[in-house]
Amino acid sequence: MSVHERSSVTGRMLMGVAWVVLLLGLWQWGRDVTDVRQGIFAPMTGDMAAVGRPPQPELPPAAEPLRRAVPLRVDIPDLGVRAPVVPRGLDGQGAPDAPPYDQPGVIAWYQAGVAPGVAGTALFVGHLDTDTKPAVFYGLSGLRPGAKVRVARDDGQIAEFTVEDVKVLAREGFDARQAYGTREPGRAELRLVTCGGTYDPVSRTYSANVVVSAYLTGTGR
Repeated sequence: MSVHERSSVTGRMLMGVAWVVLLLGLWQWGRDVTDVRQGIFAPMTGDMAAVGRPPQPELPPAAEPLRRAVPLRVDIPDLGVRAPVVPRGLDGQGAPDAPPYDQPGVIAWYQAGVAPGVAGTALFVGHLDTDTKPAVFYGLSGLRPGAKVRVARDDGQIAEFTVEDVKVLAREGFDARQAYGTREPGRAELRLVTCGGTYDPVSRTYSANVVVSAYLTGTGR
């Protein structure tokens, strides 16, 4: 981003436009992202993250946001996930593109939005499964508050996020702003999204989305 005030204002305006476009597409995407061709592994409906779990642990304070940098890899130690990131734009319906179906181990980042570590909400999308096996975000609904998500960036820094909650949001009545909007102004946040709910083999769709919310709590190299 330019240090000149005029460029900064322009940048903020462009980012605002990008998020307006994103939010316009997210409601439909919240419904359509679950319309996958695959799907032999189907989780149950409901907030799976809360079932049978102890009270939420005390979470660390938020860290200061970072400068913009491109994400290269996402590591989720509790799930054994270590996956490359591909930048993606919008599909023909104005919704964020998921990774190609032939790349089930890859995570897509909505590159026209916020970069992970920057103030605002960065958005990552991954597949739940394939015709024959789980995909990169199959275990996403099992994350607990306090779990770590580490994003390796092209500036050499590791942005470490702490999970604060996991929700399974039904396609019907999907509220994109509630799901993906920044919860605390000035905080660097992250959303990890995949399919969830129950799988309908006739329509080949899932009934919900799993949305993991996390926020920046530290950095490393």
